Amino acid sequence: MPTLNLTTNVKIDDAKAFALEFSKFGAETLNKPEHYISVIINYNELLTFGGSFEPAFNLRIDSLDNLDAASNEVYSKAFGEFFEEKLGAKRTRGYITYIDPGRENMGYDFTTFGTIFGKK
Repeated sequence: MPTLNLTTNVKIDDAKAFALEFSKFGAETLNKPEHYISVIINYNELLTFGGSFEPAFNLRIDSLDNLDAASNEVYSKAFGEFFEEKLGAKRTRGYITYIDPGRENMGYDFTTFGTIFGKK
């Protein structure tokens, strides 16, 4: 159910390997089963941050039930450290947006998570 949608101006040498590593990291960080994790990686050489083309990122996380102020602080630190290590993008060179669309607004397996897990 979590979708990790990453845009970066860093050219990733082995994007498939990075995507799989990011999927596993995202599952562990968000405490969600990896079989529900969806990863999208967009390379955009024209992504600027703070008026420069230095390594940067934007991450949007769509997830159900586990996004709140305290958790998002923990996630921001973890993802920031991951991007510093893996992309060379300093934690101050990107934004992370957290979205919980609600169970009834996320479809899966020809139904919604509201039907699968019940409304919250």
